[in-house]
Amino acid sequence: MVVNQLLLKQHIERIAIVRALPGLENLMCIIPALRALRAAFPHAHITLIGLFSPEIIKQRWRHLIDDFIEFPGYPGIPESPSVHKIPEFLAKVQALQFDLALQMHDNGTIINSFTSLLGARINAGFYMSGYYCPDPTHFIHYPDNQPEIWRHLKLMKFLGIPVKDDELEFPLLQTDFIELSKIEVTNYLPPDKYVCIDLDNFQRHLSAENLAKIAEAITERSYQVVLTGSAEQTNLAATVASLSSISSVNLVGKISIGALSALLVNTSLLICNNIFVSYLAAALHTKSIVILDGEVERWAPQDRQLHRILSSDYKIITEWIGFNSEGNLRQMSAKLAVTPAMVMTQVDALLSSKF
Repeated sequence: MVVNQLLLKQHIERIAIVRALPGLENLMCIIPALRALRAAFPHAHITLIGLFSPEIIKQRWRHLIDDFIEFPGYPGIPESPSVHKIPEFLAKVQALQFDLALQMHDNGTIINSFTSLLGARINAGFYMSGYYCPDPTHFIHYPDNQPEIWRHLKLMKFLGIPVKDDELEFPLLQTDFIELSKIEVTNYLPPDKYVCIDLDNFQRHLSAENLAKIAEAITERSYQVVLTGSAEQTNLAATVASLSSISSVNLVGKISIGALSALLVNTSLLICNNIFVSYLAAALHTKSIVILDGEVERWAPQDRQLHRILSSDYKIITEWIGFNSEGNLRQMSAKLAVTPAMVMTQVDALLSSKF
């Protein structure tokens, strides 16, 4: 990879970041790159263009992001709210006269033309061969074989911006702990003697019956089980509770992101199937078992000692079983299940470890 030193020789006062993907996990995984960018341009005014909550950005990452502008939509981008806002948006951002626009959205096949329309003096980011590349000097071929965090760190390196680490961060606030303390049952949880199971997305991998088995096995090891998750998991939490013989603490639908982060500070272990929640654990250096389905190397937390990854896989049976109507060879696929035994093997390993 050729390192570009030209950017650091430029006078950069205003920077735009394009990352118009929903979900806080898509913000958190560029935080290490933003940290490097801030260190390289400590006095620059950095504006994030995206679909995130401006309030949480202001609360947690104002040391890295000075301003936020909502992504107006763009033809071909699935997350587009409404393309009718584009003219007004472009007039606003072009008036800001950005010195640098960084395309950190994706491989650039569609979003690069949007980035160019911001009117920045310099455009930089990712591109794919055969598609529009605004400036070959400052655009790097999209490294789709890298973890998501390192794709953006590789861009920083390409631009000559020093990279120190790939640590995630989720700054805690005093209000997080105050909010948690207002949930009375959490005040009786013994520090480092409870295990959190976040139920979001779990039914794709583990049935309520298997989740109940895991909860019982954890309780047998003298740890309190705490169930968390969004309000959509209320019925699943009730089913898990009815199928198990133990008394778990049910916080499903009752806890905010901030209070959840405070809860994870003192937990012995997190079990989850949610990328954002797994990134919270990584940022807080909380032990976790993460069950993922697809693109594991891209999205999984990087520290595989602290964070154990279990994944359902698809096994292709290549033996001949006939032809389909188009005359192509038919194949069978089977999903390999994550079992309670697999989860408990990692639970025991992490609960007994001292790191």
